[in-house]
Order: sequence, then C-alpha cells, then structure tokens
Amino acid sequence: MASTILTRLENNIFTITINRPDKMNALNGEVIADLQNAMQEVYSNDEIKGVILTGSGVKAFVAGADIAEFANYKSAQGKLMASNGHAVFNRIENCGKPVIAAVNGFALGGGCELAMSCHIRIASENAKFGQPEVNLGIIPGYGGTQRLIQYIGKGKALELMMTTDMISANEALTMGLVNHVVSQENLMAKCHEILNKIFTKGPGAISKVIECVNAHFEPQHGAFQTEINSFADCMNTTDFKEGTTAFVEKRKANFTGK
Repeated sequence: MASTILTRLENNIFTITINRPDKMNALNGEVIADLQNAMQEVYSNDEIKGVILTGSGVKAFVAGADIAEFANYKSAQGKLMASNGHAVFNRIENCGKPVIAAVNGFALGGGCELAMSCHIRIASENAKFGQPEVNLGIIPGYGGTQRLIQYIGKGKALELMMTTDMISANEALTMGLVNHVVSQENLMAKCHEILNKIFTKGPGAISKVIECVNAHFEPQHGAFQTEINSFADCMNTTDFKEGTTAFVEKRKANFTGK
C-alpha cells in the first residue's frame, strides 16, 4: 500500500489512516486512488469485518483537499476529480461492512465529506467540521451538498456551506452530524467498542441494514451528478482563479461573480 495511507488489520478490524501529516492529511489524487485500493481490500478480504477510517496525528482527520493540486484545473479536470472522489466515497458508503470515521481533528471540505461517507462518526473533543469551499469560488465536490443535508437538514446545511462557518464536535453532535464525542485518548477505543458490539450481530443482516438505509436516499442520486457538473463548472470561472490564488497568497479574495 502506498505511503499516503497506512493500513492495519487486527482482530477483524481494518484501520485505514490518511498519512500526510505535513499537509494536515489533505486529499489529493494519490490519496483518493490509495483509498480506492484500500476499500477493494475491505470488499475482498473475508477476514475484515469492520473498518475504522482516521487521520494521522492529533490535529487533523482530513483538513480538506490539496488546493495546490487543483488550483489551475479547468472544467474537464474538475469533473474527473469530483467523479473519482464520488466513486471512492460511494464505495465507502455502500460497503456491506460497517465503516466508522474516527474524526481526530479538523474535518473540513473533503475531510468532512469523507467522514460523512462513513456509516458512523466518532469525534474527539478537538474536532472541527466545515465545508469552506465557497471561499475558493467552488462548491463541495465529493458529495457534501447532498450528505450534509441528510445529516443536519436543509436549513443548517445551506447555512454552513454558504457562511463556511466551522462547528465544534459538540455542535456536530447536537446537529446529528456525529454519533459520539469522546476524548482524543478514548477515540479509537470507542470505535473498537462499537465495532465489536456490531460484530456480535448477524453480518448478513448488518449488510442489509446498510443497504436499506442507503436506499432511502436513492431518489437523490441524480443530485450527486448535478454536484459533479456544478463543481466542474466552477473551475471555469474567474472567481475560482481568484479564490485559489487568494488562498495561496494568504489574502482575502475579491470575488466578482464572473
């Protein structure tokens, strides 16, 4: 497995750790590809009964996508980027084995979207959540416009995506975005506790529960494609160029609506 992620299989639990601590575990094309490979292992290895997905270190789960990688993208590249992200996040969401996100710090942008693709989210007390993409002149492109609504409702989802406000772990718990908030020290233990409880149930039934719950949202699948197309369209705008340039230059963006 490539070095952007670390994997460990122990007691039927497959732990996937995003391993780019110098980049706050930011997602890039290599990470997305490595996650796809890791999920293939989950699907094919009968020894794996459940998954924990987390980030390296204590500061960040995933602090977003790697902006330097896509700052100069145009629409076609953006569509491919979003489509690749959707493919692996859908793979996580539709996995017949339980996948828990151990959110150990910042879960912003693509990181929040990655956590939302998991079946259960456990957050450490220092975790922060947000979708700050409009600061760059783009939108969430890995399923965030749809999954955030599913967890916290239309009104709060629109507010968070339009204001780009970050919320704390406890606010996320109140909104229903996360299942539990625990100390950093107890984060992995809580994930193991929940998975081991699930392991005592019928695995076939667990798989069907996941399938049926996901089926509730199937009418919205067309909206995921709308997100991919809109994400790509944003990359042809002057505002996207200004937003990413301002981010790199550490200044406030001057958006013109073009």
